[in-house]
Amino acid sequence: MPDRPDQLTDRLRHSAVDDAQGIGFGVVMAAFGMHILTHMGFVTGQTTGLAVLIAHLTGLPFPAVYFAVTLPFLGLAWRRMGARFALKTLVTTAALSALVAVLPQWIELGRIEPAVAAILFGLLFGIAGLAAIRHGGSFGGLSVLWIELQDRTGFPAGHAQLLSDVVIFGLAALVLPFDTLGYSFLGAAVFSLFLAVNHRRDRYVAV
Repeated sequence: MPDRPDQLTDRLRHSAVDDAQGIGFGVVMAAFGMHILTHMGFVTGQTTGLAVLIAHLTGLPFPAVYFAVTLPFLGLAWRRMGARFALKTLVTTAALSALVAVLPQWIELGRIEPAVAAILFGLLFGIAGLAAIRHGGSFGGLSVLWIELQDRTGFPAGHAQLLSDVVIFGLAALVLPFDTLGYSFLGAAVFSLFLAVNHRRDRYVAV
């Protein structure tokens, strides 16, 4: 006799250990990706790209800027996605910021072919984001703000996200060499493609 939907959901629900290891894995992958990103002087879209630009223009440490940029969105995340999601996001972003701060002391990067670096950080960001999403968390972001904007005004969140990334890359074009900007765009494209192919509910049903 087929399982009822509620029985199937219970069977596929992640345990606390599942979530901890999944988010921990995502944090490590994202930290390594950010290490490559900052080492190469690249930029990307969304919250990470905004933090990179602010750190570049102010000289402030990137990990601290990244954590500060994510904080204002936690209230929205709490209201829209619930306390569990918001708290997981807070823990995830705090752990990521701390690891990004100490990782250069543990791993010293040398020369990396820019195209290879761009593809690597795109893949690392993609797999990190996927791990966090599948275990009920996130690395913070502007996406929650754009969903709120969509609800209030009807303007599509996807369009708002795209426009915000265009603005970030437009500002980056004012301060970064053209080749660095091009490699940054390659990395962002790899990241987006990875999520588009792999983040599908019809292929992954555990919660």
